[in-house]
Amino acid sequence: MTEAWALDQDGQLAVGPVRVRVPAKINLHLGVGPLRPDGYHELHTVYHAVSLYDEITARAGDALTLTMQGEGVGEIELDDRNLVIRAARALAAAAKVEPKARLHLRKQIPIAAGLAGGSADAAATLVACDSLWDTGFSRADLADIAATLGSDVPFLLYGGTALGTGRGETVNPVLARATRWHWVIAFSAGGLSTPDVYRELDRLRASGKGGAPLGSTDGLLAALRQRDPAALGAVLGNDLQAAAVSLMPQLETTLQSGRDAGAHAALVSGSGPTCVFLADDEAHAGEIADAVREHGDCREVQLAHGPVPGARVG
Repeated sequence: MTEAWALDQDGQLAVGPVRVRVPAKINLHLGVGPLRPDGYHELHTVYHAVSLYDEITARAGDALTLTMQGEGVGEIELDDRNLVIRAARALAAAAKVEPKARLHLRKQIPIAAGLAGGSADAAATLVACDSLWDTGFSRADLADIAATLGSDVPFLLYGGTALGTGRGETVNPVLARATRWHWVIAFSAGGLSTPDVYRELDRLRASGKGGAPLGSTDGLLAALRQRDPAALGAVLGNDLQAAAVSLMPQLETTLQSGRDAGAHAALVSGSGPTCVFLADDEAHAGEIADAVREHGDCREVQLAHGPVPGARVG
């Protein structure tokens, strides 16, 4: 987007706006290893960016401020506790510039939903403020900053489909055929705390009820190259699913509604409680969505596709 110069409401010269759209993520594979000394679990995951978007708009300002609309209004803090503000400050510190910007978040990704909405917003902020402040950072430079903000933030800078290791912050793109996968995304009425879900997984495993940990991603990576939804659906998995269902048992009703409707896979996204379903095509996704709306225990159902690019200006 070309920058436009104009007078703001106070009569001051302002530059912008810079608008950045950023997708949600789901995990096609989320293998959770043991707890590390730093308090994180070792992860082996395959990220997948889908066409459900938040948008950050950045304008020049005399201070760093954040306003928002959409999902989470009244529930999300708009101060230094928010990842958007923290991302802007982290970039400003790295670039040695004053953290001054008027940021506005247009939010469609639900909060505490296992879709990395907060991480997506942080990634979008890095891209928007990089452009607004003309820092000249590369995407790799931004990814280094992103890794300090959260495990999922680096992936949302890139998007697509990628392998995540460490605590998820080390990201390597997955080379696969250009295939559009069709998804149904079901939002629950409430949210789940990611730390709570990990603690519940640790509790379940200690009691012998956590299920066998997921193995290698080799089968999934091979399935991505086949362009066959049935083959891909057979190898999707999430070690956190049992913990999420344990904390929110009604998720099983939603998952079963998608299975009954013929979804190739029905799983909890990340730490939940969002449920996702893999379909043959857009028409099939519509049929699954109708069934989940009727029989599932969820507040909203949307169609999406992936993979899509990460945070981008425009």
